[in-house]
Amino acid sequence: MSLTVVATRPIDGQKAGTSGLRKKVAVFQQAQYLENFVQSIFNALTDYQGQTLVVGGDGRYYNDTAIQTILAMAAANGFGRVLVGQNGILSTPAASAVIRHHKAFGGIILSASHNMGGVDGDFGIKYNINNGGPAPEKITDAIYACTQVIESYKILSDSPAVDLSQLGSTQLGEMTVEVIDSVAIYADLMASLFDFEQIRALFASGFRMRFDAMHAVTGPYAKTILEQQLNAPEGTVLNATPLPDFGGGHPDPNLTYAHELVDILYGEDAPDFGAASDGDGDRNMILGRGFFVTPSDSLAVLAANAQLVPAYQQGLAGIARSMPTSAAADRVAAKLGIPSFETPTGWKFFGNLLDAGQVTLCGEESFGTGSNHVREKDGLWAVLFWLNVLAARRQSVADILQQHWAEFGRNFYTRHDYEGVDSAAAKQLMDGLKGQFASLTGQSFGNRTVQLCDDFSYTDPVDGSVSQGQGVRILFADGARLVFRLSGTGTEGATLRLYIEAFSTDSAQQQQDAQTALADLIQLADQVAGIQRWTGRAEPSVIT
Repeated sequence: MSLTVVATRPIDGQKAGTSGLRKKVAVFQQAQYLENFVQSIFNALTDYQGQTLVVGGDGRYYNDTAIQTILAMAAANGFGRVLVGQNGILSTPAASAVIRHHKAFGGIILSASHNMGGVDGDFGIKYNINNGGPAPEKITDAIYACTQVIESYKILSDSPAVDLSQLGSTQLGEMTVEVIDSVAIYADLMASLFDFEQIRALFASGFRMRFDAMHAVTGPYAKTILEQQLNAPEGTVLNATPLPDFGGGHPDPNLTYAHELVDILYGEDAPDFGAASDGDGDRNMILGRGFFVTPSDSLAVLAANAQLVPAYQQGLAGIARSMPTSAAADRVAAKLGIPSFETPTGWKFFGNLLDAGQVTLCGEESFGTGSNHVREKDGLWAVLFWLNVLAARRQSVADILQQHWAEFGRNFYTRHDYEGVDSAAAKQLMDGLKGQFASLTGQSFGNRTVQLCDDFSYTDPVDGSVSQGQGVRILFADGARLVFRLSGTGTEGATLRLYIEAFSTDSAQQQQDAQTALADLIQLADQVAGIQRWTGRAEPSVIT
């Protein structure tokens, strides 16, 4: 083996967003494309020689090939040790846990999250820093700048492929590669947070659940923790084997794509509890028997019941939510007398608050929930949190939500996604909304009056950084909201996300279906923004 410096050139379109770089597999398979970006990561970093790097991914197509390239490049660039998950597998929250446990310099995570996999699907790569969380903008901006001027990359030539199926250490040049148990560190962390004995007793009582791993990364974690450590019956975990194409499914845990689980929970002889996670294991969907829990309500319920969980019995420092997430958690924070924070979408904003000790729990409406145990959202953690609450309260999911609404009021909430719309048309829609700010403010629509229109901006209370243009908000005097955002998580066209929220303390009204309760606001959103006119869509692609 020898160090080889290979000439290369900048490749257009490589800017990484808050979720890292995501492209079609075919793009990553272009000559030198992956190498270009990986070298740019290393070029943007300093003082990593001899340090430890964590590498792993969600097992999607091209994961194993990319890892071999990254190992050869890490060795050539002077890393002293790389910890890689067995078979190349590490869920995103587990990668964060491994980075923190081993005090690693950082980690490279290979995933396109909830996007489709397979040879014609998506692939992604991102860098996490030593706190286990996504790299901040100053690093991602530096990586992008490096991709624009890169002239060469370093790699060990003729290096043998590392056998990722076998646990243990091997040498790659002067660098040690350690293949580690992908589940062990994460499972130990979960056991330190939750009352496993109490959850075992819940399953022993005849409690039944189904967890849909969606042929994605959480399968091995869920099998180990739920079925082996918590004694849930065999078969509790569905679709447990990670597959490169996720079994042809869309690994996004929502009512549309996790329809197999939804059918079970809404069918005859339904189990007591259902949950699903996504491609890389950082998202979660929670269901009761015939009952869907919105991610916004889930965060609020977990916060209100945190004292039932060993790790959080001493109280919460604060709660953070992304701006599009409903204000349900704010109401819990107010009653607990703790701070609440409204941030832009992106886990890195929570990371600053978590590192500063200002919050303990945080969540996003896009099925992401987490705490200070790692610096990523964590799907299986949220499921175990719910199981701990259910084990302590011995009530159904529906009863817990009903009691929560009776105490705090209900924030009716829904999200409408218009996927794969024309990017130019989506931009015109957003620009049109911004042009109406002055005329909309103070205008009444039925019994609702617009109080404020803005494009959300955020000043980080920890580092003082300012993030602008985070989403158009139309706020009504009665607490209702319309929020419009363009999402960058897809690889084709644009995704327009519409968030609709209204608050009610009327016990009779609280029993309504969310789409019914929000019908007037849904109609108003199309009227104000011209959604059908600009997108050509009469209905959203996904409703949650």
